[in-house]
Amino acid sequence: MKSKSISLNFIMNFLLTASSILFPLITFPYVSRVLGPTGTGAVAMGTSLVSYFTMVAMLGVPTYGIRACAQVRDDKKRLSKTVQELLIINLIMALVSYIAFFILLWLVPAFREESTLYTICSAAIILNVIGVNWVYQALEEYSYITFVSVLFKALGLGLMFLLVRNAGDVLWFGFVTVVSSFGSAVFNFLRLRKLIDLHPCGHWNFRRHLYPIFTFFFMSVATTVYTNLDTVMLGVMKNNEVVGYYNAAIKIKTILVTLVTSLGTVLLPRLSYYYEQGKEKEFLSLVSKAFSFVLLFSIPCCIYFSVYAKPVVEFLSGPGYLPAVAPMIILMPTILFIGLSNITGIQVLVPTGRETLVLRSVILGAVVDFLLNLILIPLLGASGAAIGTLCAEFAVTLLQFWYLRKLLTTIIRSIEFKELLIMLLVSTPVIWLVSNLRMSKLFCQLFISAVVYFGICGLVLLALGEKITNNLIKRILGILPERN
Repeated sequence: MKSKSISLNFIMNFLLTASSILFPLITFPYVSRVLGPTGTGAVAMGTSLVSYFTMVAMLGVPTYGIRACAQVRDDKKRLSKTVQELLIINLIMALVSYIAFFILLWLVPAFREESTLYTICSAAIILNVIGVNWVYQALEEYSYITFVSVLFKALGLGLMFLLVRNAGDVLWFGFVTVVSSFGSAVFNFLRLRKLIDLHPCGHWNFRRHLYPIFTFFFMSVATTVYTNLDTVMLGVMKNNEVVGYYNAAIKIKTILVTLVTSLGTVLLPRLSYYYEQGKEKEFLSLVSKAFSFVLLFSIPCCIYFSVYAKPVVEFLSGPGYLPAVAPMIILMPTILFIGLSNITGIQVLVPTGRETLVLRSVILGAVVDFLLNLILIPLLGASGAAIGTLCAEFAVTLLQFWYLRKLLTTIIRSIEFKELLIMLLVSTPVIWLVSNLRMSKLFCQLFISAVVYFGICGLVLLALGEKITNNLIKRILGILPERN
């Protein structure tokens, strides 16, 4: 199999991630006004409910499948057998999930009243299964994934304005949500025959997959629990108003984390392939580039969004959400910690078959988060929850660093710390000067300050010849020929 360009894969995945953020920002203001909080809340409840059944149907295949397929991608026969085995497991679990789902609809009166909407939303379960996105990621088909995903998001945008016209169009909104998010799964499944042999190969060995996929599944469950724990505990120990302030801070952090970790999805299949092939030099080189990227991207983001926390919160959520400023500033370093643990966990421990160590670190994060929330939320409210999350992410990162301490000693030597330090020394005084300029419009203030600050960061790195920045710029401009 011909290797794809890492930089092109990253650009495509970055565009995909950006579109996933952009489309909801376009549609939500329209839908919230047309359907009102009751209509949007009903669909949000349906999609949230279905997401748990989808998680059960998928088990840990979305992550494990990338590694398993990437390791055998040069052998079509072994690849076909691996895909068939994992797909059959997912189909069986989808059947189990649907049985449990419809029993729940029948047993709970509140769910039974919304059974039609929830049934529409439940299409996400089977579409996630047949979409086999993990196969396309393993084979590094990021151009295709981005194209078809953006196509269906655009289709969903058109259908939204066409079909959702008044407060009674809640079912149409549920349908459009499913189409825009998961409609590409049908195309993925139909195109799958071009990548593998779909004829039953027989002699399937399901047992070899069970331990790792259940490990990834429990990892997913543990992560879901501790990432949502602070919100739940805030609601129980404080009130919905405090939760609203905290969610405003979390929303901004989540967008930045999604962008920082977008590189991890791209590197997992390539790192799994290098490890399987015994290419240690290429493996270490790629991991060191990932560390450099996270440091170069996340640290300036932490600084900028800490300095401009107040105007950012005002612009995105309104002046009534100013109590979210303090939690947002506290949460900003988690962008760096999550970016680093994404490398050590998803890009190093997972490709090398040590996912149980990732699970241990996530469980540690959940315990730290729970205990600190218990102590700090009554005293500090949303800021206490933010401190708990910050410490939890630091604990996860620290434990994973401990597991990989020998490997990291080698990798750290190749990271361009000098360029990073010079960039920070030059750009930090600039953001302080720009922050003192007073502008009447928040958008102008944020736009100008972001262009100046991140522009200077980029120019400094280009002037210093920093490799990642130069390669990405050249790749975007089409100057750099496609290579590994």
